[in-house]
Amino acid sequence: MRKKEPEPEGKAGMERWLLTYSDLITLLMIFFVVMYALSSINSKKFEAMAVSLSRAMGGGQSVMSNPGASLAPGVSGEAEIAEEQELERIKNELQTYIDQNGLNGRVWVNMEERGIVLSFQDVALFPLGSAQLTPSARDLIVKVGLILIKTTQFIRVEGHTDNLPINTKEFPSNWELSVARSTSVVQELIRELNFPPRRLSATGYGEFRPREPNDSAENRQKNRRVDIVVLKSKYETAEPMSVKPPYNEQIQ
Repeated sequence: MRKKEPEPEGKAGMERWLLTYSDLITLLMIFFVVMYALSSINSKKFEAMAVSLSRAMGGGQSVMSNPGASLAPGVSGEAEIAEEQELERIKNELQTYIDQNGLNGRVWVNMEERGIVLSFQDVALFPLGSAQLTPSARDLIVKVGLILIKTTQFIRVEGHTDNLPINTKEFPSNWELSVARSTSVVQELIRELNFPPRRLSATGYGEFRPREPNDSAENRQKNRRVDIVVLKSKYETAEPMSVKPPYNEQIQ
């Protein structure tokens, strides 16, 4: 059998050089892709993800307690921790007001992933099938509004109903009733406290976001509610932002 003659040294050297060159080009491409991704990442989502990962991997001791320089411009672990502490303070202040005024069972406050949720059963605010705040409800909204106005977060007011149908001249369905109720609360905050309108939004979910199954009178009562949600800043991107100030601010 004829032995294969070795390839010339120059040709083998050329192939090794091309292999090294192609590896270098690939690495450079990956580097620029990663740099582009880091430059366009949502800073708040990145920071939230970093905090969650650090807590999951570090147990009780969060590595974000000493985060150093943040990869996301303008955002730091300290800022998020400060916000958490401020929201917890507001929640405790709301709970104290609820306890001192005997509102437990009709008004409750919880801390959820999206922020503080202050929930009112409909009987605490409205007559049955109505979106007009009662006189006592107006006073209640003003009192809690004085606490909420201390925050700088966006506040979303959400109306909810049970699944019993409504069909009146004013409210053809539960959609209209839930939106009208959340709007009434927003209007009260603006009218009585001069609450910054740009920080407020009103929405209605009708019967489609129940807290409990609508299978009993007690559960339907729990589902008829208005929620005031103080959104954490990392969820601000869920709210549409205004490029320019509202018209009435531009003409002043």
